Amino acid sequence: MRPPILNPWFADIRSLTGVGDKVADALERAFTVRAPARLRDLLLTPPASLIDRSNRPGIAGAMQGDVATFLITVGRHTPPSTKSRPYRIKVYDDTGEMTLVFFKSYGSTLQRQFPEGAQRLISGKVEIYQAEAQMTHPDYILAPDKADELPTYEPVYPLTAGLSPKVARKSVWSALEKVSLGEALPEWLDPDFIKANEWPGFNEAVLRLHQPDHVVDVSPSAPPLRRLAYDELFAKQLAMALVRERNRAMKGEALAAKGEYVQDVLGGSPFPPTGAQSRAFEEIKADMQSPSRMARLLQGDVGAGKTFVAALAAAYACEAGAQVAVMAPTEILARQHADTLSQMLDPAGLTVEALTGRDKGGQRKAINTGLAQGHIDVVVGTHALFQDGVEFGRLGLVVIDEQHRFGVRDRLRLTEKGDAPDLLVMTATPIPRTLALTSYGDLDISILDEKPAGRQPIQTVALPLQRMDDVIDAIGRAVEAGDQAYWVCPLVEDSDVSDLGSAEDRHRQLTAIFGEKVGLLHGRMNALEKESVSRAFKAGRYDILVATTVIEVGVDAPNATVMVIEHAERFGLAQLHQLRGRVGRGDKASSCILLYKNPLSQNGKERLNILRESEDGFLIAEKDWELRGSGDLLGAAQSGLPRFRLANLDKHRDLLETATQDARLLVERDPALTSERGQAARVLLYLFEQDHGIAMMRAG
Repeated sequence: MRPPILNPWFADIRSLTGVGDKVADALERAFTVRAPARLRDLLLTPPASLIDRSNRPGIAGAMQGDVATFLITVGRHTPPSTKSRPYRIKVYDDTGEMTLVFFKSYGSTLQRQFPEGAQRLISGKVEIYQAEAQMTHPDYILAPDKADELPTYEPVYPLTAGLSPKVARKSVWSALEKVSLGEALPEWLDPDFIKANEWPGFNEAVLRLHQPDHVVDVSPSAPPLRRLAYDELFAKQLAMALVRERNRAMKGEALAAKGEYVQDVLGGSPFPPTGAQSRAFEEIKADMQSPSRMARLLQGDVGAGKTFVAALAAAYACEAGAQVAVMAPTEILARQHADTLSQMLDPAGLTVEALTGRDKGGQRKAINTGLAQGHIDVVVGTHALFQDGVEFGRLGLVVIDEQHRFGVRDRLRLTEKGDAPDLLVMTATPIPRTLALTSYGDLDISILDEKPAGRQPIQTVALPLQRMDDVIDAIGRAVEAGDQAYWVCPLVEDSDVSDLGSAEDRHRQLTAIFGEKVGLLHGRMNALEKESVSRAFKAGRYDILVATTVIEVGVDAPNATVMVIEHAERFGLAQLHQLRGRVGRGDKASSCILLYKNPLSQNGKERLNILRESEDGFLIAEKDWELRGSGDLLGAAQSGLPRFRLANLDKHRDLLETATQDARLLVERDPALTSERGQAARVLLYLFEQDHGIAMMRAG
């Protein structure tokens, strides 16, 4: 149950004075990702910016575009001669005079607001028109005795249709009043840590964020926002630490095997494992042999051979009498993994099957029976593996590939299919260590940072789009030599609102030049069509495959030696690195051509240079973060990285490591969170809605 002390924070926003259904709907769209909105949603959303109303220059000192505040005396009113003309009021102070301008306003209302000879405090944006200062529709119009109603620093909140800045601000301040009337929340941070950082308490930090004493109070480096950012990061890392501790404490099944199946797989491989592959497998094997449950991330660079490590882990688990489930994000990747693992595990005599949404009727029934009776050793599938009809005889190892496409809940759902099976999650997307902590803080990490023997370096060049004819000629030479090529475009079809080359348009052009041996693959095709095209390309029935980024993960053709990426300046570095990794998978020299549109910005040049100079995905990910920020390192909203309200990983990077250590230390000392600080930390988890951490806490 949520602690009662948080009830005011979780009150519906409709409990605020003046917030009916219409305003509530607008607030929900602006402040939340899901309805209903609570007061916490308003209070844990920082202002996007501040309006400084402390500028009081006097009319003579008013500058174009400034927001300024004036104490004025009302002069002559000039009503409009026609409806289309504005209503004007002359006002003045000791330094000069200006005009107030109102459109579509009722004269009687303005007469009441501005009686001639009266003083008023006004604040708004100054415009200089024909050498005279004027202000159109002042933001504030107050009698001098109401001057305290004018905020010196006025927060600006996210807006949406039907939500004015004034209503948003008033709603937040009403929420602040309602919550601050309640009991102060207990302090979940160490007092010495707060003192060393010169941070305010939580309640004071929230108050200063929404009613700042100065412009700096809402900057990411100011104590109030740093304090609140730390709270948010600490809540996330505490939830992760609880899951991690739960995983470690959960009794799994110690898988014991002589390793003969592993030797069979190694013997059937054309290349010996790299040092990184051997180290990673030894770490995984040690986890599987332990009576505690494994929860490990295998993070590999592009082409580092993580599937081979997964095959070794599967061979070991199967020899110990367990079954293995491998989950992939798409049908095309699931079926490709099934083919690859089948070849790798064949020397050990293991049975591998694929199970995806397309398997129906008798085929699905046969697979389900095989799994339930233990005849199938390894099953590779999509979300279909979650479904109720899928039962295992003895599920001992769960492998989740491309983990950034799945959430923590997905991991938990699949592992519930067995009796605390070991969990190995994999990603071929190198991300900086700091970001890894935010997504994978509940897991131990193994890193593959070496490429398998026989892999050739990929020569990367950047060329302007004007050189496209030369690139097409180069593709022709590669095809004549018996090689294959990818051509990646950012859009599926031509668009009136974009000048990006489309996949369909480029496919038509290349088909006109090279004939019918040009394939097309994009995200709007169904799974069967995608798989058919991918298999045809791998089998050599196409020389060139024109595609969107759907090939980023999953299309594997060892004979492909050329990768062309059109409008490379529009992609993230990490995504370009992923796409480049589709070539160079055989023993032939390969190349990647980055086509860009001129003029290229300085930032764009730096990014493409980094890719030309390095094939180290971890280095590229760090550089990508430095240049682009953490917002979208994969070049699409598929990074799986948590969204934060208060923390900004680019600005608060230094806080994350501390929050991780702090959270893990607290959970190690107090796994049930029963100490005084632990009880306060429970409140924090509920406040920031860290559901999976709360679930682990309850289970503990």
